[in-house]
Amino acid sequence: MSQSRQRTGHAAEEQALRVLRDAGLAQVERNYRCRLGEIDLVMSEGATLVFVEVRFRRSSIFGGPAASVDAAKRRRILGAARHYLQRHPEAARRPCRFDVIAICPQGNPPLDWIRDAFRAE
Repeated sequence: MSQSRQRTGHAAEEQALRVLRDAGLAQVERNYRCRLGEIDLVMSEGATLVFVEVRFRRSSIFGGPAASVDAAKRRRILGAARHYLQRHPEAARRPCRFDVIAICPQGNPPLDWIRDAFRAE
């Protein structure tokens, strides 16, 4: 990944983190990686553990950032979440939710927080 893309991704995660913290969520982990995938942010909202995917697109011309969380991406997120829960048994007892924060500077709104965007079936 290019330096520019890394900086853009980091800035988008920082923006998402500010929004989530302002809404009262607490950061548990950031950029959790395993062989199955990656989770951008793991947050806590009350008793609920929230796995957050942050997506940034400069424009919504090809469906926007939320549309980029397709079935394959959801499978990777779910696999990484299962791995996280296996490594953190205390967290596995908590209810979990999967949110998406879609950031598109030209969008309306420019940041869309989609709570419970998808579920582990």
